[in-house]
Amino acid sequence: MSAGRVEGSCTCGRVRFEVALPTNWVAHCHCENCRRAHGAGFVTYAGVPKQALRFLAGEEHLTRFESDCKSSRRFCSKCGSSLLFEGERWPAEVHVIVANLLGPLDKLPAAHAYSDRAPDWCPITDELPRFGGASGTEPLG
Repeated sequence: MSAGRVEGSCTCGRVRFEVALPTNWVAHCHCENCRRAHGAGFVTYAGVPKQALRFLAGEEHLTRFESDCKSSRRFCSKCGSSLLFEGERWPAEVHVIVANLLGPLDKLPAAHAYSDRAPDWCPITDELPRFGGASGTEPLG
């Protein structure tokens, strides 16, 4: 694992950014909104303070989608790559989609959020802690 900074970009490379480490956390989210937004069984996020994110190029190519759950997703308007998630529950933090990072993070995923909503076609098969309930962060027994 590395310390310092890690760069990231969208698929087409128009939007480039860097994240100052350390991350606050890294986890997988299995909620329906994330699954639909990414077309996948889950998405892996790294939570960082908002001031840890810096755009290197292409910020003008970002488009924001405001959802009805008081959150927003930012993606590249050219290639459609999802890059960032922000929600009112985390006012000082931005969630970076780990798949768009071009180097290693300072930590591995440590938990599953909304694990009680994981679809049958994408079962959770590891031993990481599982959280769920209305907030997605309540410990599951």
